[in-house]
Amino acid sequence: MTDAPKILDGKKLSQAVARTLNKKINTLAPTVGRPPGLAVILVGENPASKTYVAAKHRFAKECGVRTFDIKLPDNVSERELTQVINDLNTNIEVDGILLQLPLPKPLDGAHFTRMIAPEKDADGLHPLNQGLLMQGLPAPRSCTPLGVMTMLDLALSNISLNDTTTLEDIPLASLAGKSAIVIGRSQLVGKPVGFLLLERNATVTFAHSKTHDLPAVCRAADIVVAAVGVPRLVKGEWIKPGAIVLDVGINRTDDGKLVGDVDYDAAASLASAITPVPGGVGPMTVAMLMSNTVENFERRNGIQV
Repeated sequence: MTDAPKILDGKKLSQAVARTLNKKINTLAPTVGRPPGLAVILVGENPASKTYVAAKHRFAKECGVRTFDIKLPDNVSERELTQVINDLNTNIEVDGILLQLPLPKPLDGAHFTRMIAPEKDADGLHPLNQGLLMQGLPAPRSCTPLGVMTMLDLALSNISLNDTTTLEDIPLASLAGKSAIVIGRSQLVGKPVGFLLLERNATVTFAHSKTHDLPAVCRAADIVVAAVGVPRLVKGEWIKPGAIVLDVGINRTDDGKLVGDVDYDAAASLASAITPVPGGVGPMTVAMLMSNTVENFERRNGIQV
């Protein structure tokens, strides 16, 4: 391709999400009598987790979501953490519960995630909600895959993001007739994003470490979602001219640089749209966490989502 690709700026798109949610909350909160509430549980002193939690609090404030901050020591007992989650499950002012992972050992993150009431699942990781996704029924969806889908809508639109853009300005894209490859099959990203692509009528291929001739499979795809956690795995020559490239990976190289799962510069020379790393999918994960919380708030109060 000779034209420069559309750069899918996750920071700008997340601001469009914030404006959308803020507008919705300003309309609904007076009727319900309160704003949506998000409880964030942070166990221990993991620096990365503390940074992520701070970003989520900042974004919640922009949207108008009330936050409940629960900080626990890294030696908290299973019994104490269970009680915290149970209390939040019954707190009528809490619509979303986020348990920041990973938990300090020997606590099992998956075990405690399953304790969160499905209707208050902010991450979309509860097994019940993942099952509802497979059935195509309403439920909180995994945040990163939701962010990927919103970026795909932007890629297939004629919208240029500005300081007034909201999600209402970006139409949901029809993916009928388009082929998509999802490189990675994790519970967190690969599998759920594949189901979301199927919901939009894309023809989806799941690829992984056992896939034969991955470059050839990739070159046949109109949409490439890379979510495998291997720095620059996807080479430029793997990209079909005009394809949309959505890079979920974020890896730190030996020299300290953050890079994605895609060789960005080489892929950008062929793609019609591409996400940068950092600044692409990452900010959208936080935005979709807030979107899930607001949708939970709507469902719990009998408001049409």
